[in-house]
Amino acid sequence: MKVIADFCLIPLDVGLSLSPYIVECEKILKTYPFELNLHGYGTNIEGEWDDVFEAIKKCHEKIHEMGALRISSSLRFGTRTDREQTIQEKIKSVQDKLEL
Repeated sequence: MKVIADFCLIPLDVGLSLSPYIVECEKILKTYPFELNLHGYGTNIEGEWDDVFEAIKKCHEKIHEMGALRISSSLRFGTRTDREQTIQEKIKSVQDKLEL
């Protein structure tokens, strides 16, 4: 089953700069056949259900290996059974309506 997810990972006890941790997580996500869209507060992920949740687990494991004792993540995700839909299709649908 395809899923579109919005994933935000925040290590809690590593200081102010989180970018080294986010870089490592993005490297993990890029090893999968996902459509990815990094944004200011997370990453949109489009892929197969099992792969997406496996990758998120690997991100948590990697960040813990890097020394983070605590991680807080938020995850919003959606699926459809009537048809496949991409992240770009969702965005275009809203942009088209804005032009009316």
